[in-house]
Amino acid sequence: MAENKTQATDASVDEFIEAVESPKKREDAYALKKMMEEVTGEKPVMWGPSIVGFGQYHYKYDSGREGDFLIVGFSPRKASISVYLLGCMENNFDELLSKLGKHKMSVSCLYINRLADINESVLRELIKKSYDFMKEKYPSK
Repeated sequence: MAENKTQATDASVDEFIEAVESPKKREDAYALKKMMEEVTGEKPVMWGPSIVGFGQYHYKYDSGREGDFLIVGFSPRKASISVYLLGCMENNFDELLSKLGKHKMSVSCLYINRLADINESVLRELIKKSYDFMKEKYPSK
């Protein structure tokens, strides 16, 4: 069975954020780090070379594949900031998303250009709902 490509690492979150080229994106990354720490109560951990994650869960598919992954997180990418909200896969957050502001959404990934484009209190609520859902669905042993 192949392992997840994206694994938790011991890399420094702050060193990763400091290396973000755009000063504005770096500032938004620090703000997201603080927001996610406050909302989840978790410390940030680097997942792979470019994702800052908070909390983790263990999954096991019917196929037998299993592994660990972050519960919520973000990555300040060149094109946009990716916000990972795994609880969105199984929940209808359309009402909250309609109040968020300028964004794009895929299955479990929210894309924003900058925090100034969105309602941060709505983002906090999305993070909390997604995090709480995943903690309930995948309780720690």
